[in-house]
Amino acid sequence: MLDMHVHLIGHDDPREVNREIIREYLEEASIRGLKEIGFADHDYFWNQMNFPMIREVAEEFPDLAVRIGLEAEYRPHEEGRIKQLLEQFPFDFVIGSVHEFDGWIFDMPEAEAIHHKKNADEIYGRYFEVVTLAAKSGLFTTIGHLDLIKLFGVRPGKDILTLADEALTAVAEHGLVLEVNTNGRYKPVAEFYPERRLVEEIMRRGIEFTLGSDAHCAKVVGRDLEEASQMLTQIGVHSVVGFANMAKISYKLG
Repeated sequence: MLDMHVHLIGHDDPREVNREIIREYLEEASIRGLKEIGFADHDYFWNQMNFPMIREVAEEFPDLAVRIGLEAEYRPHEEGRIKQLLEQFPFDFVIGSVHEFDGWIFDMPEAEAIHHKKNADEIYGRYFEVVTLAAKSGLFTTIGHLDLIKLFGVRPGKDILTLADEALTAVAEHGLVLEVNTNGRYKPVAEFYPERRLVEEIMRRGIEFTLGSDAHCAKVVGRDLEEASQMLTQIGVHSVVGFANMAKISYKLG
């Protein structure tokens, strides 16, 4: 139905985004029957982004709502940097993500061995502390891949619901949306972000969901989102959220 986490610029990808590349993403979205697609490149690629070009190509796809967002890397005390970026363009949505803390970029392939050496409860605890700060910052519409810290399959000894409790409370209090991100299935952990127990707890707290493939190439757009939608329906979720001009748009599931 919608894919609100799509990247035109891949990691370590030297290509320059052009109209043809954008068109490939939108054609794939149309083939998959999506109603809405949200481009959200990482903020560290800021100088490579061409938002007006996305708007121009989107006009070729009148039946597809094309949104422009940003995935901003949240680090404590860098709120001003993100705020300055957000003031430069009228974004439809903003994903707040945590891929590092205390100088440790934990989601790089070379970090896998370190995950297995560290105390799992400590790294989960610190990760969710930073996610909590991101949720409280007031900068974001969405928190991305809530339990990303699990990507290499290391699990905590403590209950995940206890570890994530404060972060979920902050998300609920600030009216943020959490995504079901299907890209985790293609990481060593081999499951969606967040795990099902967290999804069920998120629903119980009345927090809204969106959907994202985290695609970094056109062929991945919409991947496994039908299955993610079915999972949400099975546990009693009735709608998912898209965005326009930083405002939520509700799409009924089923």
